[in-house]
Amino acid sequence: MNLSQKLGYPEETKLLLIHADDAGLSHSENRATIQALEAGLVNSYSIMMPCPWSFEMVNYAKNNPQFEHGVHLTLTCEWENYKFGPVAPISEVSSLVDKNGHFYKSRADFFSNAKPEEVKKELQAQIEKALYFGLQPTHIDSHMYSVGVSPEFLEIYKSLGKEYNLAVFLNKAFIESVNLTNESFDFENDIVVEHLHIGHYDYFVKDEQKKYYSSVLDNMAPGLNAILIHPAFDDDEMKAVTINHPNFGSKWRQIDLEFFTSPECKLKLEANNIQLITWKEIKGLNN
Repeated sequence: MNLSQKLGYPEETKLLLIHADDAGLSHSENRATIQALEAGLVNSYSIMMPCPWSFEMVNYAKNNPQFEHGVHLTLTCEWENYKFGPVAPISEVSSLVDKNGHFYKSRADFFSNAKPEEVKKELQAQIEKALYFGLQPTHIDSHMYSVGVSPEFLEIYKSLGKEYNLAVFLNKAFIESVNLTNESFDFENDIVVEHLHIGHYDYFVKDEQKKYYSSVLDNMAPGLNAILIHPAFDDDEMKAVTINHPNFGSKWRQIDLEFFTSPECKLKLEANNIQLITWKEIKGLNN
């Protein structure tokens, strides 16, 4: 049985989450995420609690409970000039930060330095901060999928989903692509997104990102699908945040916003009989 069947749909049903990562990263990211949600196609987003603009999205989430939100668990900071660090006191999670107290830029540096007990402490602190502010998240996911660098870290991530009764965003291929060990992962008892779609740099440099997304919708497989997007505006703020980082940079994020708020996207969903699904439905499989 595919997940469509397990969720009570016919086998051939194409279920889809259109998920906006990185809410809270910046004001530009927040404005675009809100626009995408209110356009009615993006049906999931997650908030980066360590970021300075997270509180703006916290307030939005509390005032707009009709949109499902999660906690975008963050252990890395890839940007050149824009930096952030842990929610927990640095003295308690010192293995997660560089000499300036910021998260490491790369998964490799994170993996080389991070202590498992401090990873758990920081991820808990981010979830607890969201709960303290009054959020009611439906799920957790991972920035840059840094928790996927080893089975040990991934098990910490999955255990927090159980501890807080939250759905956990998992995809085998994505996790295995960032694994920095020779160890294998155990997904036997997990609910896993069967088909994950993310924009690729090769399409971006060829100015074919929208064409790629259109093709994804036209060729979507039955079962549980997710498209990960990063909506923001190609404005001065995001250009500064993403300087020298065209991959998932400000122009890329503007394209994501434009396509997933477009009439074309809506028509593609209808023409291909794609059913948008909620995290609450997915989480119900565990109950």
